[in-house]
Amino acid sequence: SAWQTGTWDITHMSYTPSNILLSMALAMKLGLAPLHFWLPEVLQGSTLFTALIIVTWQKLAPMSLIFLTINNLNPTILLALGLLSSTIGGWGGLNQTQTRKIMAYSSIANLGWMATIAPIMTNIMIMNLLIYLVMTTALFSFLIVSKSKTIQDTTTTWALSPMMTIMMTFLLLSLGGLPPMTGFAPKWLILEELTTQNLIPLAVLMATFSLLSLFFYTRLAYTTTLTLSPNTLQTKFKWRFKQTLSTPL
Repeated sequence: SAWQTGTWDITHMSYTPSNILLSMALAMKLGLAPLHFWLPEVLQGSTLFTALIIVTWQKLAPMSLIFLTINNLNPTILLALGLLSSTIGGWGGLNQTQTRKIMAYSSIANLGWMATIAPIMTNIMIMNLLIYLVMTTALFSFLIVSKSKTIQDTTTTWALSPMMTIMMTFLLLSLGGLPPMTGFAPKWLILEELTTQNLIPLAVLMATFSLLSLFFYTRLAYTTTLTLSPNTLQTKFKWRFKQTLSTPL
């Protein structure tokens, strides 16, 4: 782009190949499909805290660049990336048993919604990003406290703290976009804006594929609240006991 325009200003790029390359680079950084292949594997190989950083803090820089360069990016590419991400994010998470991989596909799906609305209305994109960051941080915090690395591990959460179990359920359903939870608001606004822009087929497909994500969120909520793991008398009422430090004799 600098060869064509004589400037290094990223917000005034008029050279089409540069815009396409920038879109693809930001898509890979965000983990948007079809450049999502690295995200589930990297998260699975990381600790829960590192995974939290990757799916929250690491998204701020590329989303800021999208916000700054949105006038130059190709809307068709962003809409296609968004639709593909929401599809693969929902489909890929269906067969997972590891909570980190489920959260990776959750991230792909949620960022797909943000990529879809970015060329139309950036205000909704920012609101969606903020809600996503808050909910994902809270959910990962619960996973870290309960040391839940698989779906089976979440069945012991209630023994640690019944209140945490209830909060996890609400967070999971909210991430899935189930009304009247907070996570429903950005999806509602995005679908409304897509309909206003006469992109009705895209809105229908996005809403349909969001049901795939909602399924694995609901499954995780079910195992967290309604499934009991094999337990002993000690684990069954662990939340009633005060935590005592063991002292060497």
